[in-house]
Amino acid sequence: MRRFLLPFTLGALCMLAVVMAVGRAAPALFGRANVALGWAPRPGARVIAAIPVVTIPVEVPAAPVSPTHAPSATPALVARSPGGTSRNGTETASVPGASGLLIPVRGVKASSLVDTYQQARGQGRRHDAIDILAPRGTPVVAVADGVVLKLFRSERGGITLYHLAPDRRTVYYYAHLDRYAAGMVEGRGLRRGDVLGYVGDTGDAAPGNHHLHFEVTTTSDPKKYWGGVPQNPYPLLQ
Repeated sequence: MRRFLLPFTLGALCMLAVVMAVGRAAPALFGRANVALGWAPRPGARVIAAIPVVTIPVEVPAAPVSPTHAPSATPALVARSPGGTSRNGTETASVPGASGLLIPVRGVKASSLVDTYQQARGQGRRHDAIDILAPRGTPVVAVADGVVLKLFRSERGGITLYHLAPDRRTVYYYAHLDRYAAGMVEGRGLRRGDVLGYVGDTGDAAPGNHHLHFEVTTTSDPKKYWGGVPQNPYPLLQ
């Protein structure tokens, strides 16, 4: 019996020693664990040492930046002819001169014009206009904006048209027309480049001498469209 009690007693004493050792070390161990995990120790517990928490900075590489491309150059503005397209869809005669007037016969260049303003005419008259030669049927166009003041047929001018400018003082006169453009009536509003009629040889023009007789006058009364003060159209069309 004693042989069996002695080992049991020794074993019990060993286990008691282990329990007592663990009991003494437990506060220190759990205190360190609490500090490491961010937990607060119990009130009255004695903390032997805290395990410091070290934060290791991690450098995250920046995302690659694609190279910046220079913006494409803005295309240059294309210069447009001041003639353009008229209200009735027809192309205008030519580029206007310094006065802003178009050459009244389509396709005729300023370099082709002849200054006949001072030329003498029958019965001691002065021409007071320029003649613009062109094939029969060539479109005659409005030199500026305005309104059709008068459609008139005369022995001297043949088929003619008087065009009043927006200032209501300047009158443009087109004579020796072959015919008027369709829909041409008195009082009709005009845009520069609108077709008025077509080159002919009516009136006192010699047969086959197809040309436009073009005058510019200034009047104080549009009702007296025939009696204005003439001015030379030639420099106005250059």
